[in-house]
Amino acid sequence: MTRTPIKIALSISLMTSSFLSVSSFAAEDIHNQYFDALAAHCGNAYEGVVTAGNSADDGFSGKKLIMHVRECSDRELKVPFHVGDDHSRTWVISKTDNGLRLKHDHRHQDGTEDKVTMYGGDTVDLGTVTQQSFPVDAESIANFKENGLDQSVTNVWHMYIEPSTFSYRLTRENRDFKVDFDLTKPVALPPTPWGHK
Repeated sequence: MTRTPIKIALSISLMTSSFLSVSSFAAEDIHNQYFDALAAHCGNAYEGVVTAGNSADDGFSGKKLIMHVRECSDRELKVPFHVGDDHSRTWVISKTDNGLRLKHDHRHQDGTEDKVTMYGGDTVDLGTVTQQSFPVDAESIANFKENGLDQSVTNVWHMYIEPSTFSYRLTRENRDFKVDFDLTKPVALPPTPWGHK
């Protein structure tokens, strides 16, 4: 039996469609598993240590570093990152139609937004169930340039979650900053982050 070009094209189209559906499902499953692994720590706080950095990161030296998986829904996680008495930072990890998004919510002590806030980016690939990367997005680049932070326009943020460790990492040219948090030892909950209830 010979196949006509139309039947061959139809077969290829159906196979491609099936492959894309499976790939899309696999991507969603990986992102959901990663999200769920972090959400499993909701309500807990953990202490961290800087494991990579340079002079630009001196503001973290000698200070207690605490992450708190504080607010959790099916679509969004809010994780304040406390640096000593500075309660200005909250990581916001949310689901999108195409993957995951990381934003950095920065506030002043009175709760008002910092001029450099809600910066971050979206995942651009599958990542893994333990690691996701977030290259800087266009909106963040514009904000950085507007505020004289041209060195940040190539930022990529990475978050790793293993059974015993959560890591937050920032990379760009001449910068590699990383904090590792011990997930095996919950600590006392920190204060409410600035600008949150």
